[in-house]
Amino acid sequence: MPDTPDTPDTPENIGNWLRERNITSVRVEGTNLEGSFIGKNVSPRKLESGLTSGFAFADVAFGLDLGNVPVFGFAMPSWRGDLPDILLHLDPSTIVEWAPGRAAVLGDFRDKEGQPLPACPRNTLRRLTDRLDGLGYRAKVAIEIEATVFEESIHEARRKNYQDLTPLGGAAGSAYHLAKSKDWDDYMSAVARRLDELGIAWEAWNDEAAAGQIELNLAPAYPVTVADSWARTRQVMREVAFGLDHCVTFMAKPTAGYGQASHVNVSLEQDGQNIFYEESGPSKVMTYFLGGVMATLPGATSFALPQITSYRRLVDLDGPPTTVTWGIANKSAAVRAVTGHPKYSRLEYRTPGADANIYLVLAAVLAGGLAGLEGRIDPPAPFEQMAWCLPPGTARIPDSISKAAAALEADELLAGVLGQDLVDYWLGTRRWEWLQFHTTGGDPDADLTTWESNRYFELP
Repeated sequence: MPDTPDTPDTPENIGNWLRERNITSVRVEGTNLEGSFIGKNVSPRKLESGLTSGFAFADVAFGLDLGNVPVFGFAMPSWRGDLPDILLHLDPSTIVEWAPGRAAVLGDFRDKEGQPLPACPRNTLRRLTDRLDGLGYRAKVAIEIEATVFEESIHEARRKNYQDLTPLGGAAGSAYHLAKSKDWDDYMSAVARRLDELGIAWEAWNDEAAAGQIELNLAPAYPVTVADSWARTRQVMREVAFGLDHCVTFMAKPTAGYGQASHVNVSLEQDGQNIFYEESGPSKVMTYFLGGVMATLPGATSFALPQITSYRRLVDLDGPPTTVTWGIANKSAAVRAVTGHPKYSRLEYRTPGADANIYLVLAAVLAGGLAGLEGRIDPPAPFEQMAWCLPPGTARIPDSISKAAAALEADELLAGVLGQDLVDYWLGTRRWEWLQFHTTGGDPDADLTTWESNRYFELP
């Protein structure tokens, strides 16, 4: 039998790759708008037969909310209807041996005519990355994943409605402490081993601010690659937790403690060089890119903070940004510019919660940056003081799901690059989420509610 590469990059190589590894089932994977990891398990024969045609999913894969209820109340696009099929077309370069006898491969969603689905997050990110490439730039990004791990199994957490759970590693919350119980270290060590086995590059992990909370840093790479790694890393973290009789959540604020984020770091390369770097400070390319990101930041908040609970993080002095500001080395601002180093100069986009769909967040950031580059948009002056607790009149990040939706609807610049079809459909789903919270058991005047825990603990 001829040798095949560890990661076959063409459909022709996949059959031999599967047979050499005695693969008996393959998980075909993607993400929906909510960022949930979705897919099917297929036989090797079925996989090979679907490499050209794609794999059929009912359109409700993009039309059910996190409570398993069909979303209504806004105009449906042409690809939505009475349960027509949409098709997951696989990216052969993403195939991995997930476990002995089992493989996994990621894909993009298309409509029945074979056109990229406007609402597919991976399609959108790839399209914007290609647009940057057309301008002579290559984006490089890194993701910080935050999550909270609890001692209880997922079954026990469900019985308790995800309330009053025991943080893994002890009840004390602070950052960077190594005085954690062994079960906490065992969990993260097992996660790191699984990532190594799957070829997912990570750089560091550590104790974060809240009890039971961790931060895991994925290594910098190109946007779609990093977003793919983000989706699979969260699946790994869940599977490892299940195997150790623990549970993990990516809710933006799962307890009364500190919330959790997904910080995004972005730079641009040209001819292999970081062109955000200039010895004297932000380069002109960084400045224009930043100008577009800042101009679209209020509207992009809807993607960065997608759920009801997302906005519970926005508390002055608690860590997340609350104002539409940027600054050089200023972690209290919404965007931190890191300058002065030819390798590490970058923008850190600090708004996204841990519940955000990173494909969409990266797409929104790149769309803002593209608008800035193409329109030569200058950013406002950098903010040089603490950007929390500012007096009235300071532009603040939208602090509710409905305010963020209104900001996105008003942002023609962002929609013009992201695509109006995606924006319109996203807005419909966010307004549906607001309606469900207010009509099916949520309490806008209460602290974190059981409604939110039941809806968001497991799925985003």
